[in-house]
Amino acid sequence: MALRTGKLLINNEWYEAQSGKYFDVINPATEEKLGSVAEADAADVNAAVKAARRAFEEGPWKTMSARERGRILHRIAMLIDKHKEELAELETLNNGKPINETLGADLPLTIECFEYYAGLADKIHGETIPVNGNFLNYTLREPAGVVAQIIPWNFPLLMAAWKLGPALATGCTVVLKPAEQTPFTALRLGELLLEAGLPQGVVNILPGFGPTAGAALAMHPDVDKVAFTGSTEVGKLIMGMAAKSNLKRVSLELGGKAPNVVFADADLDAAVAGTLRGIFFNQGEVCCAGSRLFVEESVRDSFLEKLKKEAESLVVGDPLDRKTQMGAQVSDEQFQKILGYIEKGKAEGAKVLAGGERARDKGYFIKPTVFDCPSDDLTIIKEEIFGPVVSALSFKDMDDLKARANKTIYGLSAGVWSRDIGKAHRLARDIKAGTVWVNCYNCFDAASPFGGYKQSGFGRELGEYALELYTQVKSVWVSLD
Repeated sequence: MALRTGKLLINNEWYEAQSGKYFDVINPATEEKLGSVAEADAADVNAAVKAARRAFEEGPWKTMSARERGRILHRIAMLIDKHKEELAELETLNNGKPINETLGADLPLTIECFEYYAGLADKIHGETIPVNGNFLNYTLREPAGVVAQIIPWNFPLLMAAWKLGPALATGCTVVLKPAEQTPFTALRLGELLLEAGLPQGVVNILPGFGPTAGAALAMHPDVDKVAFTGSTEVGKLIMGMAAKSNLKRVSLELGGKAPNVVFADADLDAAVAGTLRGIFFNQGEVCCAGSRLFVEESVRDSFLEKLKKEAESLVVGDPLDRKTQMGAQVSDEQFQKILGYIEKGKAEGAKVLAGGERARDKGYFIKPTVFDCPSDDLTIIKEEIFGPVVSALSFKDMDDLKARANKTIYGLSAGVWSRDIGKAHRLARDIKAGTVWVNCYNCFDAASPFGGYKQSGFGRELGEYALELYTQVKSVWVSLD
């Protein structure tokens, strides 16, 4: 695929960065240059925020009928569907994930997200409230204003959809910063947004780095709200920046260290398959990955033997090959970080059952790795690795399990495998996590909310819940005397 040099999208025009700087983007499967992209900094952020503010205050987007906004969102979905093969290939080249995943998951979910919010756009409304006295009281749900959206590199196009869909449906204007590792599908999406008829300045796209472009967005006094998906460490920095600038609203979808629990009464073959999906999908670069595997003692050995066999049979290789089941890690930095965690696990006494090393001489490939862990105190149990590494532990009973499953600073997701549906429901209630999958894993729908407890962040993306992130509620009192 021939890639053009990427520029910045500001006010529906393509620009070089004011500094003139560009940065290279690497294909993680080959370690070769994929292309170069303009590097936005504070000056470009100022220009983009100014365009977004003008579009919000003076442009047609906020005053356009909600139904017409929905039609534009629907056109965006149709254009993505029309170009899905191209977008899937571009995502695979840039991110390193298998083409079967981009075609089978990322693109369908992206299209579904825009379709969902296209249908929801004209269903955003206030309420009338019966209050004391001779008054009419009603609420208006109004757009939050200019929104900064900072998205990660693990699902670049899908995360753009999760952010843009509800923001545009509510009438907000946006400055979107894709991750510097994976800017290309966001820029191609920008072209499709213009083709769909999005008015000037409604969506501005600024590739750049976190400490420059990202920080400038988080601290900009004319940004009303910032939405961030990424690490907990960076999320904390963004909260601080937002508080120091103008106390802008913040929503955060951050890290995870999900417990994936297998009871002895589960369908063990289904649980093995679900565990593989839960940790090796997208090379383990998933915030809700089931990286802490709890297996009931009586089936521990047999389950881990099956898991080891299946993990070793996964095909790791060229992401563009339809036979590939696991591709490359997104960057050399992430590759080295994961290998460092693997070595730390070995040094602290965890036993490698499968993998535990790089998979190919060239490219950022790591073998699917399964650890058998002697205790909950290991670094690989406590810290988010964000790679294809699952750490297995055993448990005795439900009381033992509940305390240990919740023994984490995170609370994004969890998995439960059991034929006893009552037990599964009880555990789903007791686990402190925003999503709990029972006898399944990594299931998503645009209508179902997603977000975390504790240091996994706050706010809910997707579904009607995401509208709360991008609207303000105004109460209006009218005297009837």
